[in-house]
Amino acid sequence: MSEVLETIEEMSTLDVLSPSDGSLLRTVRTHNMSEAHYMLERARALFDDRQNWLPIHARVAILQKLAELLAAEAEGFSRLIAQEGGKPICDARIEVERAISGIEYAADEVFNVMQGAEVSMQRSLSAGGKRAFTSYEPIGVVVAVSAFNHPLNLIVHQVVPAIALGCPVIVKPAEATPLCCLDFVDLIQQAGLPDGWVQACVCTNDVAEMLVTSAQINFFSFIGSAKVGWYLKSKLAPGVRCALEHGGVAPTIVDKSADLEATVASLLRGAFYHAGQVCVSTQRIFAESTVVAILAKKMAEGAAKLKVGNALLEATEVGPLINRQAADRVEAWVQEAITSGANCLQGGHRISDHLYAPTVLLSPSTSARVSTEEIFGPVVSIYGYRDLDAAIAQANSLDVAFQAAVFAQNVDIVKHCFEHLDATAVMVNENSSFRVDWMPFGGRHTSGYGMGGMSHTMRDLLQLKMMVF
Repeated sequence: MSEVLETIEEMSTLDVLSPSDGSLLRTVRTHNMSEAHYMLERARALFDDRQNWLPIHARVAILQKLAELLAAEAEGFSRLIAQEGGKPICDARIEVERAISGIEYAADEVFNVMQGAEVSMQRSLSAGGKRAFTSYEPIGVVVAVSAFNHPLNLIVHQVVPAIALGCPVIVKPAEATPLCCLDFVDLIQQAGLPDGWVQACVCTNDVAEMLVTSAQINFFSFIGSAKVGWYLKSKLAPGVRCALEHGGVAPTIVDKSADLEATVASLLRGAFYHAGQVCVSTQRIFAESTVVAILAKKMAEGAAKLKVGNALLEATEVGPLINRQAADRVEAWVQEAITSGANCLQGGHRISDHLYAPTVLLSPSTSARVSTEEIFGPVVSIYGYRDLDAAIAQANSLDVAFQAAVFAQNVDIVKHCFEHLDATAVMVNENSSFRVDWMPFGGRHTSGYGMGGMSHTMRDLLQLKMMVF
């Protein structure tokens, strides 16, 4: 009987569907518990055999080849991002460009992050005859659990630093979007990385939890919900380090001195890029009382003009939500906000199972879920304020803190917002979703643990070693 069950487990598959039209993209085989255990043992054995560690120049050459291979397949990956993740094709192409750039950056940056230094021994008589030098070694086996919203570039951010530094990595893609990860791992093999140094594990949550909580790993990288991230962190084996990237309810301050035309253009992008499925998507806008009405009107007019539809269509600006459950949640939260007093200026309705109209809400209750939780959908809420410090206090009132923004021409207002907004980054006259891949990126409080960005992630995967003689 146990042999039959194991056979059934080994034959488990996952149908990957397009959120745009529900079509079957590919059926992939999932990995069972015994296969995941084998991946761990393989990764552990590779790292423990120091004789076979690849030198830096070999790892850099592999990354350079990987960037070339990805560039050659750029349009295919762009279409795959749009198909499995629902990101409009115009934005999917940008994601691929960022992925290529990130690989190239890691290949260059590895020399900087691994640079050691001499430690002076001349501060005391007892150490006077000694010399000391620091160097860095890879931390060990990495398990990375990824999210659906950037199915290629998030994998790049979690896998490429490990390759650059010589850490074996097992990566679990999101169940909804495993295809970019699987195809990218194939490219890594083509680029020349020896077998076993990068392994993709498409698996159920219990198998993933086994990987994450194993004593055989040294580092856990997570991108996803705070509930899952903090739970898994609590289960880590002693000594395992980690980085967690969750979400936020990004606040934006709009002062009366702001250039409203430029502000609206930026905020529309920040709120509705990838249908709001971004961890720093603009969700809460606090506008000064003399400009809130005109800002809200312009935001509603702009949202009404956005082209919503199939992600593969060149004209599409807002694609589908990742699944029907996500659309159900957005619909329920918006209706709750309207029922409790919000003025729906635009949208507020479903277009299809997965498509939700870009929605602008004015003055929702500060206790509504659109005001207190990450909606991860195409919804933005606007609130008026008379007192800037009161608006900042409201912006800071949640247990999440990631990126924020301020739009103003008044330098004193900008400075005040920068100093008082609780955020890891404050964008000035730019929306909260802005990011380049080499900048530090991460959340405070329940929004995350540690700091991402290529060089920061690479430093996380190193451990210092000193020689004294």
